[in-house]
Amino acid sequence: MTRGSPGAGIIHHSDRGSTYAGNKYRLLLTKLGMLSSMSAKGNCYDNAAMESFYGRFKVSSIGNEVFADEDELKAVVFEYIEPYYNRFRKHSSLGYKSPIQFEENFSPPMGGSVKDEAFTNN
Repeated sequence: MTRGSPGAGIIHHSDRGSTYAGNKYRLLLTKLGMLSSMSAKGNCYDNAAMESFYGRFKVSSIGNEVFADEDELKAVVFEYIEPYYNRFRKHSSLGYKSPIQFEENFSPPMGGSVKDEAFTNN
């Protein structure tokens, strides 16, 4: 689901490494409209959700593959995230619903109807 211009409102979470804390990198994020978020000092759990995602992504989609070009890589990333991860894969943290199913309960598509009884006026 696309929500506005590229980068707008995206949160870039990273560790506190010098690459991500450097002025050039932080200025680039600002230029792209992205927000920076860093792990708390000494807290390895701050980034656990993303580390889990990347681990599963690498094992199931990337492996040791070498891509011919950036377009091929983008296609593989899109195929994993949009059709599979967002629409099919059930997440325990979302009550064993896919992100799309979970989001539909709280924010139906524009012009759509809410299926959940908690959101109706009956």
